[in-house]
Amino acid sequence: MTEHEYFMAKAVEQARNALAANEFPVGCVIAYQGEIIASGFRSGSADETPNEIDHAEITAIRHLGKIGQSIDRSRASLYCTMEPCLMCFAAILLSGIGEIVYAYEDAMGGGTNCDLSRLSPLYRNRRIRIVPNILRNESLKLFKTFFANPQNPYWKGSLLAEYTLSQLC
Repeated sequence: MTEHEYFMAKAVEQARNALAANEFPVGCVIAYQGEIIASGFRSGSADETPNEIDHAEITAIRHLGKIGQSIDRSRASLYCTMEPCLMCFAAILLSGIGEIVYAYEDAMGGGTNCDLSRLSPLYRNRRIRIVPNILRNESLKLFKTFFANPQNPYWKGSLLAEYTLSQLC
């Protein structure tokens, strides 16, 4: 098992926690020097009016904030079971994290293909490595389980749901 697979497996564990709570199954861990220093999973998606702020990445970055500036964040890696959306991608860039590793592509709202050179200097000058498709099938299985459950109305009938349910594991 590679280092990326090891930490992504930990993010998948976080995603399983979200799924067990009937939440959208996104999990995230932030690793630094071989250790997990922050983690989180999606919350608020199961609410009557879904909360679109408490994404796994935002939760993990909030936990990272409690550590302060005692680490070189450019050497930290964020592992997420789904490609970060634009909001999360911007937060990751601004937090100074140097690498994003994700499992499953977000066909509807993924932000990592954003052309930074076309953005304002605040974002344009950031350097970040993107590593896709680590443990993709493990993550895909969780999303397929979520979207196949009629009790979960979140993003039902969306491009993401249709795309996910059409994928082979």
